[in-house]
Amino acid sequence: MRVCVIGAGLSGLAVGRALKESGVDFTGFDRAPDAGGIWRQPGAGERGPGYRTLHLNTAKDLTGYAGCPMPSSYPLYPRHTEVAAYLRDFAERAGLLDHFAFRTEVTSVRPAGDGAWTVAGRDADGTEASRRFTHVVVASGHHTEPALPDPLPPGADTFTGRTLHALDYQDGAAFTGRRVVVVGLGASAVDIAADLSRHTARTLLSVRRGLHIVPKQLYGMSVDQIAEAPWFQEMSLAGQREFCEEALRVARGRLADYGLPEPDHPVFSSAVTISDEILSRIRHGAVHPRPAITSFDGDRVVFADGTAEPADAVVYCTGYRMDFPFLPAGCPLAPDGAVELYRRVAAPGLPGLYFAGLVRPVGAITRLVEAQARWITRLVTGTAVLPAEDVMREEIAGYLDAVAERYGRTQGSSIQVDVGPYLTELRDALDE
Repeated sequence: MRVCVIGAGLSGLAVGRALKESGVDFTGFDRAPDAGGIWRQPGAGERGPGYRTLHLNTAKDLTGYAGCPMPSSYPLYPRHTEVAAYLRDFAERAGLLDHFAFRTEVTSVRPAGDGAWTVAGRDADGTEASRRFTHVVVASGHHTEPALPDPLPPGADTFTGRTLHALDYQDGAAFTGRRVVVVGLGASAVDIAADLSRHTARTLLSVRRGLHIVPKQLYGMSVDQIAEAPWFQEMSLAGQREFCEEALRVARGRLADYGLPEPDHPVFSSAVTISDEILSRIRHGAVHPRPAITSFDGDRVVFADGTAEPADAVVYCTGYRMDFPFLPAGCPLAPDGAVELYRRVAAPGLPGLYFAGLVRPVGAITRLVEAQARWITRLVTGTAVLPAEDVMREEIAGYLDAVAERYGRTQGSSIQVDVGPYLTELRDALDE
């Protein structure tokens, strides 16, 4: 058996270790020059979702790999350079680096017609080559294609300032003395707005829809540690919501008091934004909330409340589109954009193709990815088998219906998971 792993970030390294510990040889590919995924990009000055102020939003003890904790010298929420160094060290200690071909981009993954897969790639010199594998594990992430408002507000094409996506943002110092509008209220938006506010002449935060902003810690505990605590897991969803909403009322009060729109949905029915900084920066007058952008007029940005301000740049922190151009059409994305994977891992109708890390938990992802990796390894070695395709599709449909009822039917919601229940599901699969 020959196994291909695409990606040498946190997920790909977890898969590599699980395979290696089970005696399964594998070949990995990553277009970057080294392991570490998005965490090494800011230090390397590369284009990507990582920026120079990037830190973990999850506690280091839950984000490190099992049996290989992050150094005790690290803070609770390490910065990107520390996470990148940890991942590189893990890859070296686990003996994974020699298995990966770096500076090699996978361009095509196609069924070979005999149960195998043909994987084509191109190295840094432009040399193209194809290899056959019995199994392929995609662990390349889903933050590669920037999503911009479609259509952009009227006048965007004649805006005299600079327009960029968070993917192209690296350092607030590049905007020193400028007037900048940040669009969005997700993790990247609040991080970038807070960073910019230390350099710019004026920083505006344009928010279309309210989201729940949650501090990194409540009651002295990291919120991801709370999310995984047995006493919290034993609560019903309604009980968890009541607990969190009461804690947020005490910790920060009403978001409307900061000039932000109140969420139109209960907590845990949409992605939450983890930030200790943004509300403080607003209260200190360093970041100025504004509603949605309705149009541009030369160098002026016009907002939904009728106000307008001159700007030198607009940074769209409006998320990413999932894109897997090297995979067969329709995999793993349905026509409506939803991700269709059995147990969020296996592609129905395409035996031998698996995904690792294509989930969005409320909390740390590492233990989920490690459990996925162990299950994938059992599937590869034949100690576990997948059910019939119709059974897999029935499970997928039930999962997507459940997340649609709770989060709405969006591409992002189709990979949303709760850490405790999903980890239990994977552990049950390992026991089958």
